[in-house]
Formats: sequence, C-alpha cells, structure tokens
Amino acid sequence: MGLLAWEVIGVIDTDGDCAAWTFPADPGAVRTARAAVRGQLRTWDLDRVGDTVTLLVSELVTNSLRHATGPIGVRLVRPAGLSEVLLVEVSDTLPAPPRERPAHPDDESGRGLQLLAASASRWGTRPDDRGKTVWFELAVPGAARVYTSPGGVERPDRTGHG
Repeated sequence: MGLLAWEVIGVIDTDGDCAAWTFPADPGAVRTARAAVRGQLRTWDLDRVGDTVTLLVSELVTNSLRHATGPIGVRLVRPAGLSEVLLVEVSDTLPAPPRERPAHPDDESGRGLQLLAASASRWGTRPDDRGKTVWFELAVPGAARVYTSPGGVERPDRTGHG
C-alpha cells in the first residue's frame, strides 16, 4: 500500500514527511483510501484531523471515480518546518478541474467541493501532462509552529506571531 511519491499521478516533490498511495479506479478505492489515510494520520499522531481529512479524501476520490478513468493518487504531506499544516493531494487522469455546482436539498451528490471549501484553509487544482491534482491544506489544531534558527536548529515559535 505504501508506494513511493513519484509513483502517484501528478504530484510534486515536497520536503517534509510524506505518504503516498495509488489506488485502482474501482469502487473499493474510496474505502481503501480512507483506511490508508486514517492509518497514516494515526502514525503521525494527527487523529484530531482524521475525520475531516478522511471525509474530504472520500469526496475527492469519489469525484475521481465518477469523472475520470485510470489510477487515483492520494498523498499526505507534512511540510518541513510547518507542523501546523497538513497538505493533502488527490490526483487523477482527467485534465479538467472539478466544477462546483449548486446542490438542491434533495440531491444525493454535488456537495464535495462545498465541503472542501468550507473545511480547508486553502485548496486548488494543478494540471499536468497526466491529468490533474486537487489539493487542500488543513490547519492542525494544537500543533506548535516551528522555526529554524540561523544555526539550523528547529525551535517552537513562542513569539505569538504564528
């Protein structure tokens, strides 16, 4: 299950802790992606964002299954020096970016991007020659901001300036 980051479709190299997987385009991918993501968040002691991250990954993987063909990449990144941020990427083979559409009260779908916009600190899409990546950032509550001193030593930021 733990494939190397460059085996995921349309992701960029990032410094920091990283976990990446590629899932086949079949309905079981959603459940498998949720389990992989939740397990990695547990390993990183990030259970506090587990429900939100797995919900958003489920929505994006479901969109990939519905609109694209081919494998689906999921990647989690804890950027170096930014312990209060989690970056999540879901990649697929469809080059077109997702479109938000109004969901009526009785609609059973159409709310994934609304959930993403309401839950994430930032989100966007990045096209490439193999498809696209939808990414989002979440703030990690309770994480200590770390800065690197001129000597290269990481220390908690106690200035209150974030």
